[in-house]
Formats: sequence, C-alpha cells, structure tokens
Amino acid sequence: MSTMSDTTHLSETSTGETEALQSRADRLEREVDEIRQVADARVIKSELKAEALRAGMIDLDGIKLMDISTLQLSADGSVAEASLAMDKFKKQKPWLFAASFSSNPAVPPPVGPVRPKLATEMNDVEYKIARAAILKHRG
Repeated sequence: MSTMSDTTHLSETSTGETEALQSRADRLEREVDEIRQVADARVIKSELKAEALRAGMIDLDGIKLMDISTLQLSADGSVAEASLAMDKFKKQKPWLFAASFSSNPAVPPPVGPVRPKLATEMNDVEYKIARAAILKHRG
C-alpha cells in the first residue's frame, strides 16, 4: 500500500515541478524577448545617429523627435530604411540640419596678426626657451 502512496506523491511532485519549470521557462522567454527588443532599439538608434551625422544633423538629440516604430533590423543587423527615414525627417524638419553648400564648407582662418604667447600661457619648457631667446637678443 505504501508503494501506491509513494507513486501518487511522486506524480504530484513531478507535476508540480513540471508546472514550476514551465512557468520559469515562460518567464525567461519573456525576459529574453524584452532584452532583445531593448538591444534592437539601441542598434536602430545607433544606425540613425550615423545617418544623422552623414545628413548633417546639428544636434543628435533631434533623433528623439523621429518615429522609429516602423524601422526594423534586417538579418545582417543593419537598418535598411535608415537613410530613407533620415531623408524624410530632413525634409520635415530642415532646421535640425546644417545648410549644405556646393562649395568648400571649410571656414578660413581669421585674418590678423599673430599674437605672441603670454608667459602665463606657457609651460615651464616653453617659458625657458622663450626667456633664453629674449636674453640672447638683448646681449
């Protein structure tokens, strides 16, 4: 009789353990899905930041104004629509981007006399060299 009782107890225990393991597996799968979604969102934002820099966005905080819910990662981990989305965003909010120039965008250096470095701006080595040059010219 005790064998029947042990078998019943064993089946109840294994059923309880099975349910507990299944519950734990379901919870872990949900956690993995959440982590994957967070990681995918980070990759999408990184791709958008790179596209924003290429497009000449002045302040990368402007990306927060974009609707990224339609963007998806491709199998290779890139966002195929990132450049299209950035072009569309640039047309919608052009003030977030630097004006494009057809000529050289480099700013020329300011014109004016070169000011000598002050002693307070020099380190010890520069000061000793400058002092020696001044004393050499005096004597």
